[in-house]
Amino acid sequence: MPKFKIEISDKTLHFKQPAGTSRGIYTTRHSYYVTLTSDSKPGIKGLGECAPLPDLSCDRMSSDAEYRRTLSSLCNMFCITGKINYTMFRPYPSMLFGLESALAQWEADGNMRLFDTPFGRGEEGISINGLVWMGTFEEMFARLREKLDSGFHCVKLKIGAIDFDRELDLVKHIRQAFTKEQVELRVDANGGFSPENAMERLMALARYDIHSIEQPVRQHQWKSMARLCRHSPIPIALDEELIGVNIPSMKEGLLDALRPTYLVLKPSLHGGMAGCTEWIRMAKERGIGSWITSALESNVGLNAIAHFCAKTYGPNISMAQGLGTGQLFTDNVPMPLVIRGNKLWYEN
Repeated sequence: MPKFKIEISDKTLHFKQPAGTSRGIYTTRHSYYVTLTSDSKPGIKGLGECAPLPDLSCDRMSSDAEYRRTLSSLCNMFCITGKINYTMFRPYPSMLFGLESALAQWEADGNMRLFDTPFGRGEEGISINGLVWMGTFEEMFARLREKLDSGFHCVKLKIGAIDFDRELDLVKHIRQAFTKEQVELRVDANGGFSPENAMERLMALARYDIHSIEQPVRQHQWKSMARLCRHSPIPIALDEELIGVNIPSMKEGLLDALRPTYLVLKPSLHGGMAGCTEWIRMAKERGIGSWITSALESNVGLNAIAHFCAKTYGPNISMAQGLGTGQLFTDNVPMPLVIRGNKLWYEN
């Protein structure tokens, strides 16, 4: 059993433009990095990113110092045993994902190609959606046009921040210009609708051939969400609803109670690679689809998510994944990820 050493560092990333959701606006993003080494492989390092989202991640802490202490304690336990104790890590998905990523790179002899897949060998790209952040009507329409001009066929709109009638007008304009065969439209409300107005808004959106809507109402409102999943004219995808649901029996209970059409899985939020694999298996058993997205990590986390996605769904991934976030920051970590048209490629 190799003896590991882990060093922890951190970095604050800056968005090129404010990233707006119904929860608020992000201008910076703070991440922690674990660097794993062992004397059994001199010169070989594994790097992983731990990036909890403030006010959202179940393992967010009251202070940076507390998060770092907890991460350090868990990493020390790993170094003692040489193995990831997944039961111990279940309450800490962002920390688990960082350690999983670092260990995968170390096992790949330091290669940033974490797994041997056609994507990792540069033979195929992963289809991704273009992301249009909330803003004014004019800003969102301009961002949408930019994505379509870049070659995207699937676009996700963040809604719930400006007046809904204006957002609906934007969707109407898109559909007047592009058919559903030309552009697949996904919308993400980030819990921005209320249980009282959600169905009315879903009915209004349904006129415009929407592929799916993520998290129409805030999490932990199971009665309302179950009703929407049963009766919505638009397929519902769960995202925030899955946060903190880390025990297998709890996952099964949620899926059986709510019965969504899709899950939107983020390793940093939903249990690391191991937890997301568990969600995907349980969802498949119930006829529920899924896709994988980043959670505003730097390119270190994005690279790990992309390789995990390729290993999980590949080869020839046809459903667009949410992996187009590598260009959001002014000071991102260099990584051999390239967007060409509507696909993410690994070039190394």
